[in-house]
Amino acid sequence: MSKAEIGLIGLGVMGANLALNIAEKGYPVAVYNRTTSRTGTFFENAGELRQNIVPCATLEEFAAQIKPPRPIILMVQAGKAVDEQIEGLRDFLSPGDIIIDAGNANFRDTIRRFDELENSGLTFIGMGVSGGEEGARHGPSIMVGGEKQAYERVESVLKSIAAKFEGEPCCAWLGHGGAGHFVKTIHNGIEYADMQMIAEIYGILRDGFGMAASDIGAIFSEWNKGRLNSYLVEITAAVLETEDPDSGAPIVDRILDRAGQKGTGRWSAIEAQMMGVPATAIESAVAARSLSAERGLRQMAAKAYGGTPAASGTTPDADFIRDLELALFAGKIAAYAQGFAVMDQASEEFQWNLPMPTIARIWRAGCIIRSQFLGTLAKSFEADPDAENLLLIGDFVEMMKEAHPSLRRIVAHAAVNGLPVPALSAALGYFDSFRQARGTANLIQAQRDYFGAHGFERIDQDGEHHGPWGSGL
Repeated sequence: MSKAEIGLIGLGVMGANLALNIAEKGYPVAVYNRTTSRTGTFFENAGELRQNIVPCATLEEFAAQIKPPRPIILMVQAGKAVDEQIEGLRDFLSPGDIIIDAGNANFRDTIRRFDELENSGLTFIGMGVSGGEEGARHGPSIMVGGEKQAYERVESVLKSIAAKFEGEPCCAWLGHGGAGHFVKTIHNGIEYADMQMIAEIYGILRDGFGMAASDIGAIFSEWNKGRLNSYLVEITAAVLETEDPDSGAPIVDRILDRAGQKGTGRWSAIEAQMMGVPATAIESAVAARSLSAERGLRQMAAKAYGGTPAASGTTPDADFIRDLELALFAGKIAAYAQGFAVMDQASEEFQWNLPMPTIARIWRAGCIIRSQFLGTLAKSFEADPDAENLLLIGDFVEMMKEAHPSLRRIVAHAAVNGLPVPALSAALGYFDSFRQARGTANLIQAQRDYFGAHGFERIDQDGEHHGPWGSGL
């Protein structure tokens, strides 16, 4: 076999599937894993794809098997492990070689690694990969940040392995430095919000009406045929309709109500706060996962306060089901508006010039938040590339006008009946605040001036002013 076109380090679930994807597309790939037995097992189980796989026992052998300039994908745990792997590789690499971190890295770590490698002769790419195990194997959405020239060296491989939407690869270079990993972070923040709002709708039907999981699944399945068509709604229906093989009960009813998180959603909320961009639906979804982990405290609180009221036992009518659908749609619009607003601010702050229509297009397939909604979003940004917020773009103005009354009714219903809907409530609060021409921050600014002499602007005079408060507090 001729030398490999690309190398990959880290044969965990994602790395192994990505390597098989590369091999299947006809590109020889050298692979290495710190635990060499895993490399051997991976190779033996690769079947006919072994002809495009070069298993390596050492980093020296691994580097020697890749055609220069060597592109090397790292699929190792984010954080310290990435730095250790880079350091271990450096003795075997040459100027022009490209290290590609394809894990869920904090984009600030990616920027630091760029800076550290700047004068080494090596090139670094921070690459967001979305789609989970299935996406890695059959086509993920790929978000690349780094030098354009380095991307061009691996562009053909990446576009070959990426998901396709109507023949268009869901892969793009988005900007220098940490741009790719930042966009992946915001993708995951939107994903958190989307999943939380879906769970809240499920909770209204389960706890408010006592509906069975399979019946709720049928509703989501029907919604997946319309405006809410998406991977997350599709798998929600599938999950709710799946039985536990041990008990015959819905498997979702046997799953502990404690959601995990790996950090990317939290990072998206933190970055939004640091940039001063409201992303309340995302923040609420992150907080909801954290609260879900406090199961013991929640059980104590349920005893102290009585917990969720008993289900009504009635069946929701068609109008209520339609309100649920539109409420979820309105919440989705608000979450995307927030996520894209954060990316817009980051693009300015880090001088990335993030291409918003391109981001929407490469999310149409492969990634976890893929949906038909993204096609509309991409076209809207193409038609109005200077729009400051998704809620101000024509198509979305009309969609939100139709949907927000339903969101209001559903949030009100949930509040009256003691059903938690933190992300949907946050989405509604954001929307109402966003469209309020004169808000209530004038009082806050007056308070700030009263106790701290921070000053304020007047609507009828220029300059900074102070109120006639006397000495304050």
